[in-house]
Amino acid sequence: MKCRHCGAELRLTLVDLGSAPPSNAYLTERTLRAPETWYPLRVRVCERCWLAQTEDFAKPSDFFDAGYAYFSGYSSTWLAHCERYAGDMVGRFGLDGRSHVVEIAANDGSLLLYFKKLGIPCTGVDPTSSTAAAAREKGLLIVEDFFGTGLAKKLAEEGKQADLAVANNVLAHVPDINDFVAAFGQLLRPHGVVTFEFPHLLNLIAENQFDTIYHEHFSYLSLTAVMRIFAANGLSVFDVEELPIHGGSLRVYAERMETGHREREPRVRQALNKEAEAGLLRTDFYQGFQARADKVKNDFLGFLLEAKARGKTVVAYGAAAKGNTLLNYAGIRPDLIPFVVDRNPAKQGKYLPGSRIRIVAEQRLKDVRADFVLILPWNLRTEVMQQLGYIRDWGGCFVVAVPELEIL
Repeated sequence: MKCRHCGAELRLTLVDLGSAPPSNAYLTERTLRAPETWYPLRVRVCERCWLAQTEDFAKPSDFFDAGYAYFSGYSSTWLAHCERYAGDMVGRFGLDGRSHVVEIAANDGSLLLYFKKLGIPCTGVDPTSSTAAAAREKGLLIVEDFFGTGLAKKLAEEGKQADLAVANNVLAHVPDINDFVAAFGQLLRPHGVVTFEFPHLLNLIAENQFDTIYHEHFSYLSLTAVMRIFAANGLSVFDVEELPIHGGSLRVYAERMETGHREREPRVRQALNKEAEAGLLRTDFYQGFQARADKVKNDFLGFLLEAKARGKTVVAYGAAAKGNTLLNYAGIRPDLIPFVVDRNPAKQGKYLPGSRIRIVAEQRLKDVRADFVLILPWNLRTEVMQQLGYIRDWGGCFVVAVPELEIL
């Protein structure tokens, strides 16, 4: 396999998680009776540009179809993050009623709604009909398509260039990363800004966040790799922030290279130095990650087997994509975890891909009074523990498996 950015031969393996079905391909009563398609789940690292990337086995349309069930608006942590972002961007870049904000991968419109409330004209782009419909119900304009140079040119011709383009948690999801990045050169107005947020590869490795790896993610990103990709495709990075969201993310600010005028902030160099000092530009930095992922899997499986032997009930909370990686890597089935609770009605009544564990509403947890609640979206552990704090009334405990097994 060759690097999807620079074309170099890929020889360095970060991790091999066996195989798994697409993490958001939830099963229904009908599809439960049919076979599933499983794809190898391996990540390689390019030793020329340092882009970490999954091996290619499927098309994006296999992962982002009409039944796509991830809706960002069900997390209060994420909604608070979006509201802060909108206010910060309006203040920093002087956005007003004459400005135009375009969000790529707008999902259910949770973020754009905050711009709309501030009186900023906005447009969303998202390829999945389920989330696009939810955004339209909020009164938002959504272009239902995959983003790339073709769509960017069309939007520009329609007078929909952006003063601010938003690309949160989407850069990792695109197979043709060069075309995707180059498209912002057409989408942005001459002095427009684009911000990208993505989980930081440095955190993923340092904190053993292997469950962040799943088939919707084609790339795992560092600032080092992103700056090289952007420079090759006409974007210039002028600022970066480290964020706690999603287990540790970067927010990268960029502009069109030929028309931008902003000075590069010192924290760009600081972040690059931090990655270099951690060893991100050395092959030995990536070695040992497999063993740490295996330890989590073995400790987790051991906990579930011991709990079952003691007659204890373990259920899960959060039908999250990262949770599916963990469950399928460990080979978990309903005999060890009978159900998973999720607040999203679009997921309730369905089954997790691979493990085929049923997704239920929160009332089921209260009825069963489980001994342990496994928090699959560990990055939301504080939010979940507050929401489900009542399990303490019957002696229940919370559990997380990543970055290491912990009973809370």
